[in-house]
Amino acid sequence: MSERLNIGPLQLGETAPNVVLDAITREGKIAIDDFRGEKPVLVGLYRGLHCPFCRRQIAMLWKLTPALNEKGIESLTVVNTPIERARLYLRYHPMLGLLAASDPERTSHRAFGLPNMQITEDESAWPQKVSMSDVKSMRVHLPGEMPEPMNPFAALEYLNKKDSYDITEADQQMMATGIAQLVGQFLLDRDGVVRWTSNEVLDGGLFGAPNTQDLMSAASQIGR
Repeated sequence: MSERLNIGPLQLGETAPNVVLDAITREGKIAIDDFRGEKPVLVGLYRGLHCPFCRRQIAMLWKLTPALNEKGIESLTVVNTPIERARLYLRYHPMLGLLAASDPERTSHRAFGLPNMQITEDESAWPQKVSMSDVKSMRVHLPGEMPEPMNPFAALEYLNKKDSYDITEADQQMMATGIAQLVGQFLLDRDGVVRWTSNEVLDGGLFGAPNTQDLMSAASQIGR
């Protein structure tokens, strides 16, 4: 898996590795191999529910679940959130039909080549490390949800407050070790081969949302 991180995220035409995770929205385990040979699957790998940008991306792609299911495509959401914390969140913010798994150790991210970026004092080398000054100089904006562009830390604080999302001890533990974990989505065909991908490593940096039009176009090509 460390070799995969050196190469970078899985690319079109590559076969996804198997990863076995604890299910959030049902009992037992979920594995990538559960879908292999059965149906295509959209795998979304996120920082965790403590990240308001991730929560919005999860909700956005969840709304596409019926359209994906019509094409015979399943959707799997993976969060770096401990299972009980994730279940509590979904109890108060239900997403009917969401298939989700917990991965607090970020095993799936490493397997798919998404680095846990290190925040340093003064050295930047995207996507492995970034300096604190460079992070603070970044500006992110969600028109209609934020009053103005903000640095990532201010944006996270503002949006969590807006969402009334209280950071728990479980969230703090995940943030302490993976606040800069990069995220991505991978559409796999029945054989587990990547047919579409969107990720922060290659698509312009932190908090970039996937292009749903491109996703549905790719889904139409590999669906039923």
